[in-house]
Amino acid sequence: MKPEQLVDEAIAIATRAGNRIREIYLAGDFERVVKSDNTPVTSADLAANQIIIDGLKVLTPHIPILSEEAADIPLSERADWPCYWLVDPLDGTGEFIAGSGDFSVIIALVEHNRPVMGVVYVPMTGVCYYAVAGLGAYKRSGGMEVRITSRQIDGASVPSLRLAVSRRQDPQSVLKLFHQPRHCELVVMGGAALKSCLVAEGRADCYVRVGPTGEWDTGAAQIIIEEAGGQLMDIELQPLSYNERDTFENPNFIVVGAPNLEWDKILIGE
Repeated sequence: MKPEQLVDEAIAIATRAGNRIREIYLAGDFERVVKSDNTPVTSADLAANQIIIDGLKVLTPHIPILSEEAADIPLSERADWPCYWLVDPLDGTGEFIAGSGDFSVIIALVEHNRPVMGVVYVPMTGVCYYAVAGLGAYKRSGGMEVRITSRQIDGASVPSLRLAVSRRQDPQSVLKLFHQPRHCELVVMGGAALKSCLVAEGRADCYVRVGPTGEWDTGAAQIIIEEAGGQLMDIELQPLSYNERDTFENPNFIVVGAPNLEWDKILIGE
């Protein structure tokens, strides 16, 4: 089946998982443990993961699934996958624990090491961002659906920039990456995928992530931002790779809404 034939059911699966996360979040009754990589996981992560795995196995029994919560698959086994699902059942577990509400369910379809379809569902608002390669990026909210595009800026002059930053991040850790003086407006949001979606819909111009993330954090976001007119790249301004290394850890990366700007000059040290 083509990605466009799978996207509505992928959204439905993400919504079911998101509804379960929301129930657990509102009840405030969840278990929390720290994984071997020193990141937290909760019973909400695991419940959502099971819903997604079960749903995708029914939808496409022949397509393998790679989830953050079931990522112990060696490269030797997955290197020849022409197509697979890439899942983060709860992106923003720290925000879930902190009670901010800024977390999401992520499902991406990857073909030949490139995301070709992505869904980011926000349990606490019911908002869903999604995209299919070649068909644009969209936002569903309150029963309405609109096509989204990133904010394109005239590259002839360097404008003030709206930077998406984390609620619990020191803004200076981001601002120091940019040449000064420059006016930067900060747009605060939790969750890596949600900040990327802010750029995709033009509410922010840039999101820089310094620190560990996994391929499941960026797969859906990458196709959404690309279809909206932007780019997701590493700090050297090169595309991210998927399912090509032993590790799933991403390098530091940047999400930009206007690729025509000279980001190699805007970022310090590039």
